[in-house]
Amino acid sequence: MKSNAGGRAAARVRRVAMVFGVSGIVAASTVCANPTNNIVIVAPADLPVLTRQGGEALLLRNTIDGRTVLYVEQNQGIQLAIFDVTDPGHIKSEGAVQLDASGPFDFVAAVGNDAELIRFRQGDEDAILDMHHEKTPRLEPVRGLTLQGPVTRLGNEGFTVRSETPGMQQPQDYQVVDTANLPAPIGVRDVKQVRAETTNASTGTTFLLADDGLYVIRRPAVESTHQLLQISPN
Repeated sequence: MKSNAGGRAAARVRRVAMVFGVSGIVAASTVCANPTNNIVIVAPADLPVLTRQGGEALLLRNTIDGRTVLYVEQNQGIQLAIFDVTDPGHIKSEGAVQLDASGPFDFVAAVGNDAELIRFRQGDEDAILDMHHEKTPRLEPVRGLTLQGPVTRLGNEGFTVRSETPGMQQPQDYQVVDTANLPAPIGVRDVKQVRAETTNASTGTTFLLADDGLYVIRRPAVESTHQLLQISPN
């Protein structure tokens, strides 16, 4: 009987590729995995200085020249830190801009190719983040817009908003479970008080914005495949 129970438990573990769950353990502060593993966690201490502070929200965008840029909302919405995350192994800081924001906000939806609709968490005010100049985005007011529901794009010309108010998400603790080296011991790493999460599907990179800064979960095998696709002839 004990043997059967152990077999079922092992089978359940094998089906888990990557699990995020609630945890009360203090977050790691250094690179937390062997580079030969399929998952590598990079902590704020090993990233550019601007990643080493908490924030409110994340926005991941592709540029017309083929780069991937991550925007991190910091300082209660008045600062937007900018990072080039095209190569997850060499994340570069591109500085920060100050915004004329009334408080923390969330990124709601893309508006055309060069703007994002944002929604302030207090009050009923929305705004447009003009990103025609990717390193110097600026806020533009949207006077008269009072609904707070889901957004539907109308091509590059505009959008509709429905009358529905989503609940505010509270910070959560995450666990990252690496099962790539079974039957070796399973690796578990913790990140506390995560406020926002976004993933670059092309490289398999997940970004977690926690109280103590930005964590990067890398998948080197996916990165290698992406690089091969980039250099392979059509």
